Parts: sequence; structure tokens; C-alpha cells
Amino acid sequence: MENIVLEANMEQFTPFVYFNSRTGVCEISGESYLEKTYAFYDPLYVWLNEYTTTVRKPLTMNFKLRYMNTSSSKCILMMLKILKDYQQQGGQVAVNWYIKKEDEVMLEEVEDLKEEAEMQINLIQVDAL
Repeated sequence: MENIVLEANMEQFTPFVYFNSRTGVCEISGESYLEKTYAFYDPLYVWLNEYTTTVRKPLTMNFKLRYMNTSSSKCILMMLKILKDYQQQGGQVAVNWYIKKEDEVMLEEVEDLKEEAEMQINLIQVDAL
């Protein structure tokens, strides 16, 4: 299984993505407010589905987003649901969300995602992202 590495593109407003199939550590960071959101996130769903059905090792998802639009939030929710399904099938999953201290908007968005996905998301406050 291949890793996914996508560099952030500020012209297209895409985040940095690194999904490591060997370690199971995945990261999405930066800003996500691109036009073709579903086309961007679709390969990530495919990767997660393959990892959770064939590799079946522990998986850690780290989100370090400074900003995301509504369509990105919906795509991330779909990713969280894949992780929740894997967890319910006995897979080990940890979801960490790094939030800049005092970023009430992102905190509220993450709390909404946590509630909708019905899964544990570890909130980690940091000075800068």
C-alpha cells in the first residue's frame, strides 16, 4: 500500500496531507477551502478504506487545520465515519485535533464534528499551527 503525500497549495487552497501506510500515522494540516473539495478528499477515503480493510493496524489521525470551509468539514466528517466504523470492528484508532489556543471558531467546529461522528477526538491546544 502506497503512502499519500500532497503538498499544500495556497493557490488552490488545499491542505498538506501525509498518510503513512507503514506507521498508520496520518496528518492533514494547513487550510482547506478548495473548490473541488470532494474530488480532493475522495482518494483519502479510498486510502482509509483500503487501510482499514487490508492493513488493519493501529491508525492515528492528526488534524492541524487553521481553517476549513463547510464542504471540507463535511468531507472530514466522512473520514471520521470511516474511522469510527473501523474502531467498531475492533481497529485501534486515535484522532487528535490540534487547535490554536483561543480559536473558539475551530473549537466549536471540532465539537460539532465530534458529536456528529460520535467518536472521541482528542483536542490538543497549541500556541501556533
